[in-house]
Amino acid sequence: MYESMREARIFPSAISHNVAALHRAAGSEEAMVVVKADGYGHGIVTAARAGLDGGASWCGTADISEALTLRDAGITVPILAWLVGPDSPVDAAIAADVDVGVSSVEQLNQVVSAASVRKPATIQLKIDSGMGRGGATEAEWGHLFAEAASASNSGHVRVRGIFTHFAQTSADSDKTQATAFETAIDGVRRAGLEPEVIHSSSSTPSIRTPEFAHSLVRLGVSAYGVAMVPEHRSVGLQPAMRLAGQVIQVKRLPAGHGVGYDHTYTTTTDTVTAVIPLGYADGIPRLASSVGPVSIGAQRFTIAGRVSMDQVSVDVGDAHVQRGDWAVFFGDPGNGEPSVSEWAELASTIPYEILTGVGSRVRRVTQ
Repeated sequence: MYESMREARIFPSAISHNVAALHRAAGSEEAMVVVKADGYGHGIVTAARAGLDGGASWCGTADISEALTLRDAGITVPILAWLVGPDSPVDAAIAADVDVGVSSVEQLNQVVSAASVRKPATIQLKIDSGMGRGGATEAEWGHLFAEAASASNSGHVRVRGIFTHFAQTSADSDKTQATAFETAIDGVRRAGLEPEVIHSSSSTPSIRTPEFAHSLVRLGVSAYGVAMVPEHRSVGLQPAMRLAGQVIQVKRLPAGHGVGYDHTYTTTTDTVTAVIPLGYADGIPRLASSVGPVSIGAQRFTIAGRVSMDQVSVDVGDAHVQRGDWAVFFGDPGNGEPSVSEWAELASTIPYEILTGVGSRVRRVTQ
């Protein structure tokens, strides 16, 4: 029997809606729903199925193990996994028909060693077009493309795609990277390869600079209802998670009483505080101390004092709050609940970190 005092309610229909709306707005041939990090905290299989219901034809993961989880759940669509470590289960990826992202000749050799003519690996070449993170740099392109062509000619690999990732600094930076990516695409073709799938746009560029989308867009945090740029707001994104905790204690404190560690909050009048069992072990940022918004019933309150490991206190004044009430930390602002973007701003972070930080002891409930 699960304890129900911490709950992340997941709305798969919102993910489906968001993917469909974003795909229409991007105007690309295909869409990939990115479900890395346990579907951005929403549950990897739940998120994948919802995204596919919304019209996505691909799933994207960071790790091969995440892709294998999808295969074990019976998901048969194309999957790309783009992080490959020295001990990554490349052989399992090949056996499960998972596309492997290759960022260097060293990674290519690792994949070729695990492949065979009877069971070739399907790969996608990742290009560093200027972000300076993963992917092959321009100085490596010629060597990587030549080696990939050789492996393709030997029958050990199928080069299905080529992709890059934008730093998303601005529309101008998108354009600069898109130009570099076009040079890489030309280089791959000169090497004798003809990739079927070409992609560069994730959540932000897919809506801000859709002209660079190529054949596929990768929908990440936007698929979960988070608007990262103004253009997202016109799409009508729906939040896919509501995080809530149950009030487990209500107590009256006199004026001048400290609350929580270090007494960083002191009551100014005779008041009532509510204790809620969500803390930084559950993903509530400690930087949200004394600023994090909470909705109980139809009223908004603010965390009083420090966020502890397992709990927070909220000064509810004379509001009618009782043990057993649910306090919503973030959800749908259309229902008067704080948004995950509001939480991120107040805690000096980004929505990605808030969503993926929701801890394992918070029960996921699919709506």
